[in-house]
Amino acid sequence: MNDPRTVLDVDEYPDTEAQKNRMLTLEEWQEKWVNRNISFHQERGHQLLKKHLDTFLKDEKGLRVFFPLCGKAVEMKWFADRGHSVVGVEISELGIREFFTEQDLSYSEEPIAEIPGAKVFKPANLWDTLNIGKFDRIWDRGAFVAVNPGDRKRYADVMLSLTRTGFQYFLCVLAYDPTKHAGPPFYVPDAEIERLFGSICNIHCLEKVDVFEERHKSWGIDYIIEKLYLFTEK
Repeated sequence: MNDPRTVLDVDEYPDTEAQKNRMLTLEEWQEKWVNRNISFHQERGHQLLKKHLDTFLKDEKGLRVFFPLCGKAVEMKWFADRGHSVVGVEISELGIREFFTEQDLSYSEEPIAEIPGAKVFKPANLWDTLNIGKFDRIWDRGAFVAVNPGDRKRYADVMLSLTRTGFQYFLCVLAYDPTKHAGPPFYVPDAEIERLFGSICNIHCLEKVDVFEERHKSWGIDYIIEKLYLFTEK
C-alpha cells in the first residue's frame, strides 16, 4: 500500500540546536538589499495573508497594523488603502525607498532624535505618525524567521509589548532540515513558538503549505513548509 503521507505530514526535525549560534549582522542584511539578494520579497503579496485576510481583520475598521522588518512589502499598501494605519520598521533604507517608488507614493523623511541614525519616512495623509504605541494587528512574515535565534526571546517580548487588548498576531514560520541549511530564514520548531508566546497567547496553526521551489535546492534541502499561526490574547 502506498504511504498516503505528504510533505506536509513530515515530522519536525529533531535537532533544534543546529542554528542556535548562527548570527547575521545588520550590515549583512543591508548587503542583501544592495546585492539584490531579496528572494524573500513577494511582489504579489503573501497568498496565505490574502486567503486568511478576513480572519486577520475581523471586519474591523481603523486598525493599527504593525509590520516588523517590513522591507518593501506590498501588503502595507493593501491595509492603508482599506483605511487602516500602518507602521513598518526596516533596517534597509534602500528597501524603504524602493517601496515608495514602486507604489508611486511621495514621502517625506525626518531624523528620529531619540535613535541616532534612524529616520522616519512618511507619505502624506496615508500612514501613522512616528508614535509607535500599541497595535491591533501584527503581520510577522519574514521577520521572526530572520532574527538571530539567540535574539528570539527579546524579539518576542518586544512584539508582545506592542499589542493592544483584543489583538490578532499573524506569524509565518518555516520548517525544513536545519542541519542542511544554516539560514536565514531560520528554522522555527513548534515548541519554540509555544515557549516564547504560549504564556500570553492562544496559538492556532491556521494552515501549512509546501513552498519548495527550484531555488531551494541550492540550500541543500529537499522540502520546506510554511506555517501560518494566529495568536490571540488569552
